[in-house]
Amino acid sequence: MNRFPGIIKEINTKGSLSLVKIEVKYILFTTVIIDTPETLPLLKVGYQVHVIFKESEVVIGKEPLLLSQQNRIPGKIKSIEEGKILSKVLVETDLGAVTALITTNAVSSLQLSKDDEVVALVKTNEIMLSYD
Repeated sequence: MNRFPGIIKEINTKGSLSLVKIEVKYILFTTVIIDTPETLPLLKVGYQVHVIFKESEVVIGKEPLLLSQQNRIPGKIKSIEEGKILSKVLVETDLGAVTALITTNAVSSLQLSKDDEVVALVKTNEIMLSYD
């Protein structure tokens, strides 16, 4: 799991859904949760949370990227552990290490290698929050 401490900066609620923006250092993450400030007392602007997402939910890309994904973490590839089907890509970022589990075919087709500048992307609905 990738896990980073952050602070809730903005909450937009409609019905039982909330679009929450969390600042982790200078990067703004966005997530959708099935809760509201009324149903979850800890869901408040200024509260400290952890942004959590699985390695299998990270997409790796090279700039320029014209995509709808808002959660973008720039960094440099620190290592690649290639397997027959899947590869583990470790990206060093200003937030810390981000681990991505992508296909070995993707590593090859993007010609990824150590020290490449990349962007790690995570879909909004794949970000979880922890209040510990």
